[in-house]
Amino acid sequence: MAETEVRGTRARGVRTWAAVGVAALLVAAACSSAGAPTPPPTEGATTPPEQTPAATPGETPKPSGKIVISNWDLYMPADLIPNFTAETGIEVELALHTTNEDIMGKIEAANGGGFDIVFVSAPFAEALTKRGWAAKLDHGQLPNFANLAPEASQLDYDPGNQYSIPYTWGTTGLCYRSDLLSFTPDSWNDLLKPREELKGKITMLATDRWLMLPALLVLGYSINTTNPTELEQAKELLLETKKSLLAYDDTTFYSKLVSGEASLVEAWDGWCNYGIAENADIKYVVPKEGSDLWSDTLVILESSTNKPAAHAFLDYVLRPEVGKAIAELVYYKVPNPKAMALVDPALLAQFPNLGMTADELTRFGQPERDLGDAAPLWAKIVVEITAGQ
Repeated sequence: MAETEVRGTRARGVRTWAAVGVAALLVAAACSSAGAPTPPPTEGATTPPEQTPAATPGETPKPSGKIVISNWDLYMPADLIPNFTAETGIEVELALHTTNEDIMGKIEAANGGGFDIVFVSAPFAEALTKRGWAAKLDHGQLPNFANLAPEASQLDYDPGNQYSIPYTWGTTGLCYRSDLLSFTPDSWNDLLKPREELKGKITMLATDRWLMLPALLVLGYSINTTNPTELEQAKELLLETKKSLLAYDDTTFYSKLVSGEASLVEAWDGWCNYGIAENADIKYVVPKEGSDLWSDTLVILESSTNKPAAHAFLDYVLRPEVGKAIAELVYYKVPNPKAMALVDPALLAQFPNLGMTADELTRFGQPERDLGDAAPLWAKIVVEITAGQ
């Protein structure tokens, strides 16, 4: 399998959410999990996590034992866990989940347990906190917390990083074939109200948060709005745009750019980079109306019986050399300026959006939040927009 195909598989797990919201998902999982068996070995934790041995009075215990982590496949360097274990002696069992909904369902089935650390996107970290399932972090056990960009501690879903640590972050924007366009796009209206040359040559993301995003931004509304009137206005705009679309596409849009089937697509920045890797005429821009600021995070579950070891893992990930390896693997930015300073300059030249600073990200993007009780309304509107496509 080609490298770009591998990256595409990984990134789809990272960014794709079902149209149902977190609140609706948890209710559904709760209803379906009564009497549910323990998840099988390939889907979760099967060995009880080990506790760090108690220290003698006045002694700080050295993290040890075992922790269980759930992450998306191919979303960390292959040597990260072996190197961590070799240095610390802490054993790591890695479970894999395919989507945010997948891991949230497993946690719900285990009544908030099953893992020590989970990788989830920001709104789901917020949902875990609301449920009381996210452990409050002890920053005293995270000396490398100082490596985080100050802006990463000011995100609305978890101010001060009390319950989560951002792993990667980025934007959603316009990805386009510069050699096929007679102009340089700079507005979401270039997608929503396309010129004649673009009709039938554009795609939009179908997942609820990103389908609604361009219209909400053009209308001047929050990307996290729960106002029915604002959502209805966005729906009407998107129904008009639908007439000019090639497709709604969450998985192959950058391939359509490479082949020339599409000329302009809505894209996550890292995914646009996968297209750029195959065709240097592909470019990425954050529209002048702004973007989201998505984050994937690490959360220690409150149920963990080995929080010292879990903190040790988070602290290891926050090392600059580890963050560098993550960014160079996934082509996403990490919220660690010292790590980004180590990234291969050739990659930054090839993928300019990889060099966006924390200040630029927070100025351009609105952090994604949990929609709470408004999630069913969002889901209903998205179905009304995409039906028949």
